[in-house]
Amino acid sequence: MSNIVEAVKKNLDLTQNKTLNVLIYEAFRKTIILGDIPAGTRINEKVFAEELNISRTPIRLAMKQLVNEKLVEHIPKAGIVVKGIRIKDAYEIYDIRKSLDTLATIKAMNQMTEADFQELQALLEQGEHYNQADEIELVLKNFSDFNAFIYEKSQMPRLKSIVLELQAYLVYFRDIAIRSTKRRDKALEEHWLIFRGMKTKNVEQITLITHEHLDRSLQFILAEMERRQID
Repeated sequence: MSNIVEAVKKNLDLTQNKTLNVLIYEAFRKTIILGDIPAGTRINEKVFAEELNISRTPIRLAMKQLVNEKLVEHIPKAGIVVKGIRIKDAYEIYDIRKSLDTLATIKAMNQMTEADFQELQALLEQGEHYNQADEIELVLKNFSDFNAFIYEKSQMPRLKSIVLELQAYLVYFRDIAIRSTKRRDKALEEHWLIFRGMKTKNVEQITLITHEHLDRSLQFILAEMERRQID
């Protein structure tokens, strides 16, 4: 089995309660984003189907979706070729997220009730507990829940969908970064500062901390991309 097929197989979790089409798509997507299938690599559907012992249909459907996401491209006479995520893409995504996350947080702040703030505080306290217990998977979920709570309370569904789409491209790198104890501690501290800025309706603090929070996350992601030799 080739290294590229092996990399996809490593990310193919057949224990999940999802269709094979979805599982194949998610495995290819993660492998491509992490750079384990280098940019410029041609995807041979027949080879993957044979070595993974599946029909070509799930692979063809996965490629169609990945073309739409611009992670691969269809080149005449060459077939499907990997584009992947580049360092300049990471910068672009985070520049956009700075603006959108700041907007969502300020909108949420102005519409949240005291009960909402208590719920958000409880979520942060839960994150502290998980972090102290070194429950990494639960910390990752807690961070996602913190962001989702703010997006929900912003009452801007279109903004939420845009941010989640952008975040999805780098979520695998983010998870790698958060597995660093140092980054987890700092991220929790930043979440508390954002929370306090929301409580006091301090727009300047929210803007500053949100930008610093995302800048630090970006630096971890860039370091991982460079380690993986993604240009």
